[in-house]
Amino acid sequence: MTKKIETIEINAFENYGECLGDSLNKKKTGRIDPKGYVEIYEQFDDGTKKLIGKKNLVLYIGREWLAERIMNRNNSYIDISKDEFICWFGLGDGGVIPGDPFNPTPPVITDNELASRIMITTTDSSAADYHTALPPMYPEEGYYKIPLDSVDFEPDPENDDTFLIIKVTVTVGSEYANGKQLSEAGLFTAESDLGGYSGFFHIFSRVTFPSIVKTSDRRLIFNWFLYV
Repeated sequence: MTKKIETIEINAFENYGECLGDSLNKKKTGRIDPKGYVEIYEQFDDGTKKLIGKKNLVLYIGREWLAERIMNRNNSYIDISKDEFICWFGLGDGGVIPGDPFNPTPPVITDNELASRIMITTTDSSAADYHTALPPMYPEEGYYKIPLDSVDFEPDPENDDTFLIIKVTVTVGSEYANGKQLSEAGLFTAESDLGGYSGFFHIFSRVTFPSIVKTSDRRLIFNWFLYV
């Protein structure tokens, strides 16, 4: 008998236009947090979807890296290299209020890591960021990052259908992170996307959501939309 795999689709949207907005002599009315939201759907056999939850944020550390990347020049005041690019994905279980697994804690723009990262796989050679157990930072031995499935450029209907939308897709397969209560995820930059890479990783964007208990009969599909 073939085991049925349940699919949960998670769509994370950056707040439209605020991440890369520019200004000249623009009067500030307060700090701009480039917040967005995530839509999480459980997909049923008949194609219908049920909404589970939302929350998302692009971080200061990601925006600092982006400034370097655009100018192709390292900023000596930060430890991120201009040669890094978004190529890894991480998961955590620290995205909710303690004791309330269905109440996400909104990300904070000064976050520089997931609140409580989890080990995703011990065997997949395409994964990266391998660590031996070192609680609480690395609670289990294994790989803490998995690669992106795909990156697509999409037309933006709000801006004359110019290609200003980047869609990043990541699949958390049936073999990943089983037994974990997932409630946060992040996109990470690094200087390599090769399996087994163990260099530096820096978080670009973080999302939190109501806890999802990951089991071997559940597959999560993250669609992360970035607007430029």
